[in-house]
Amino acid sequence: MMNRFLGVRRAALLASAVAMLGLLAGCGDGDGDGSANAPATESGTAASATGTATPSDSGTGSGVPTDAVSNSLTPSASPSPAGGTRCHTSELSASVGRNDPGAGQENFPVVLTNESSRTCTLHGYPGTAFVDASGKQLGPDPKRSATEPETVKLAPGQSAWAGLSFANPEVSGAGTATPAALLVTPPDEEDPLKVTWKSGQVPVSGNESSVRLIPFSPGTGA
Repeated sequence: MMNRFLGVRRAALLASAVAMLGLLAGCGDGDGDGSANAPATESGTAASATGTATPSDSGTGSGVPTDAVSNSLTPSASPSPAGGTRCHTSELSASVGRNDPGAGQENFPVVLTNESSRTCTLHGYPGTAFVDASGKQLGPDPKRSATEPETVKLAPGQSAWAGLSFANPEVSGAGTATPAALLVTPPDEEDPLKVTWKSGQVPVSGNESSVRLIPFSPGTGA
């Protein structure tokens, strides 16, 4: 009888101890910081898990490679108009305006006019060459000025002009020839327009034989 009583008492004591442990565990969860059950995290892994670069991933500390930043900040040296808007040779006519001499220079506006039914653009310089009756070029290639080109928008019937100048041969002493025509090629085109040259001799040899160009501006240059 005594052994049975001791067994029942031991079982009761064991149950009481288990209940007390459960109460203690419940009190621990209620501390408010939640740190007891938080998963362990190694330093430096959280940023990598989200795909965001840390300062050690990039020299800029922004997550963007340095080369990409440099490329995005580098402007185009010579921006061109949007594709499809450029004036084509077949849409244009060419002419040479009246000479406006000064300081020993001969200055002519080379004019391109939009003959098409759409609006188009010119950007930069024309190609120009004095030629004889057989089409042979006379004199050296022209030199371009350092003026920054602008994009000129031409509605149907509108014109743009580029300046062509050279030293007066009588003043400079350069060798001369009388061209039959001036070939004018629109920017980024291959086919030229031919304009009959009616303004006499041009320099073709010697130190002062260079022809200079300035880029297109709106209007006729008159």
